Amino acid sequence: MKASEYKKAINETLLGRTMEELSDQSIETVSEMTELEGSGNEFSTPIFYRALMRIAPPVVRSLTNVTYNGIERVPSEGAAIIAGNHVSHIDPIIKIMGVRRPVHYLAKAEHFEDKKFQRLMKSTGQIQTFRETGGADALSTAVDVLDSGGVMGIFPEGTRSRNTQPPYLGEGKTGVARLAARYPKVPVVPMAIIGSRDFIAPGSRSVNPLAQIEVNIGKPITFSEWLVDPDGGKLDNQGVKNISTLDQDDRKKAMKSLYRDFTDQLIETLRILGAP
Repeated sequence: MKASEYKKAINETLLGRTMEELSDQSIETVSEMTELEGSGNEFSTPIFYRALMRIAPPVVRSLTNVTYNGIERVPSEGAAIIAGNHVSHIDPIIKIMGVRRPVHYLAKAEHFEDKKFQRLMKSTGQIQTFRETGGADALSTAVDVLDSGGVMGIFPEGTRSRNTQPPYLGEGKTGVARLAARYPKVPVVPMAIIGSRDFIAPGSRSVNPLAQIEVNIGKPITFSEWLVDPDGGKLDNQGVKNISTLDQDDRKKAMKSLYRDFTDQLIETLRILGAP
């Protein structure tokens, strides 16, 4: 994507045209309505991962051909959620290189079965998820990460794309929206990764270090900003209050509807940014 095309895509991004702000009370109410709590354990990025971040990025950059557009949009400190498409095994590393901070991911339990790989996953603070619990335990740990001011890396599709031909971008799962709603003031940064499949394709052990990878980073958006956006949640303080006074079942339905809309627009944003 050329620089002019990237700028046009940024302007067309569905997320980010905010109007008025929600009150602090409304923001607190939205967070509470997610019914998402931490594990109760204090989270700290492992020392090994912090040390690795000083050494690995220059090495990885020397072995890859990656161009980042909009890198200044990534927060240099504080909690953040980085949301991107997923078509290759290298995508998590591409995100980490762009963020230039330790990024923590929700990873399926199978990644922890091999003992050597398990040590790597645990030493870099990655979060194990179990299908039988529906990811609830993992989201609790994700809360711990954001509570600590850390960075969560999320692939909204929930897994690497199974498509063998483009378009690879699929429907998103709403966990990213629920996490964003739990922290209505934490920025969600859309990151479209293009060309990583050419570097290493799913199921392949062959690496093409000459493959050109482009990463387009969109405007950060918080859930509270999205809620009041006329092209987003379309809610004001009274609307938040109205949802909060519903009975539990109807309140959950209303929140699920918001999660779905936010996720769909996030996926559309990634598509506009060039995600294949």
